[in-house]
Amino acid sequence: MRVLMVSDVYFPRVNGVSTAIDTHRRGLPQHGVEVELVVPRYEDESGEPGITRLPGWRVPGDPEDRFVAPHRVRSAVMKAAAQADLIHIQTPFAAHYAGLAAARRFNLPVVATYHTLFEEYLHLYAPMLPESWLRGLARRLSRSQCNALDATIVPSHAMAQRLREYGITAPLQVLPTGVPVGQFSVGDRASHRARFRARYRIPPDQPVALFVGRAAHEKNIGFLIEALAHARCTVPELLLVVAGEGPALESLKERAKALGQADHVRFIGYLDRARELPDCYAAADLFAFASRTETQGLVLIEAMAVGLPVVALAEMGTCDLLGAHQGALVPPCDVGAFGDAMARLTSDSALRSLLGEQARVLARDWSDDALTARMAMLYRDVCLAHATKENTWKAPSKAKQA
Repeated sequence: MRVLMVSDVYFPRVNGVSTAIDTHRRGLPQHGVEVELVVPRYEDESGEPGITRLPGWRVPGDPEDRFVAPHRVRSAVMKAAAQADLIHIQTPFAAHYAGLAAARRFNLPVVATYHTLFEEYLHLYAPMLPESWLRGLARRLSRSQCNALDATIVPSHAMAQRLREYGITAPLQVLPTGVPVGQFSVGDRASHRARFRARYRIPPDQPVALFVGRAAHEKNIGFLIEALAHARCTVPELLLVVAGEGPALESLKERAKALGQADHVRFIGYLDRARELPDCYAAADLFAFASRTETQGLVLIEAMAVGLPVVALAEMGTCDLLGAHQGALVPPCDVGAFGDAMARLTSDSALRSLLGEQARVLARDWSDDALTARMAMLYRDVCLAHATKENTWKAPSKAKQA
């Protein structure tokens, strides 16, 4: 079976969409699914089999992203779709419309993964426009796009419920993205911890809270900095490490300075996923996560796979993972309560050990192999349903001609 994945983003652009695509691209062949990608070119990425890179331009105000002319995306997708059995759209921009057009031309089933809850994001990037108008726009666009598909894949039950509220009537399939837990299941955590701390000159005994992800407004990192200030009333030496880059980075540095936390917030940029990121997780004492708009929260699973206990808000897509209250403290959305949870976990080694072991066990249920196998099965089910629908539609026409 051949699947064409189309996206407006991919590595080296680091985010959850890129991670999900890469996880499926590497795992699906083991389940009988060949994957071809059509994605942007960022610099001079070397040619990789099965990947078509399209040149474009840097997006104004967001140099991490690339804008590829829609006609170029459409042309490349049309060419690749001729050999595909199914098209999987990963982003709702030029890639969506190119994938949908190709599916219609070649009569192929087409699905999309709803990675991003744009209703909660747009007002952060267009504050000059009324928030209610932007929310309505996001809902209308989502409804139009999803109802044109054979199925929409959502990574959590909360997301499925939200899309139903939008008026989406096409099939919704809840299927989280798996995480290569083996990559993050470090054997000798102490050596990984020591190596990372030595590199970044963090004292061996200094307590560290970690956030990994894009430094963007919707990640609510400012909340974490405020919670850190509260936690340091109890644990003065606590350090918050932020591993990531993004459009909110400078404003976050200013926020840390304004709160008197500049010396206790370390921004270290993006890390190599294979070599540096596992060390980073292993070097921390807890993982802190306050996003309220995640569709899943892959970094939570990565942290848990290392055995890192979590302090996080259970909002939207993270509810499926955090609902059991295993491996994590889940305070209410209040800076003081969140800071208290950070301080408690930092100070209680027995609790860290207990939650860390629970986290490691829980992460196994979210392995890439198990969930990629489910994705391959979903593809086959969608293809069968599409073929059945086509046969049902054609049958009356043939009877009428007879």
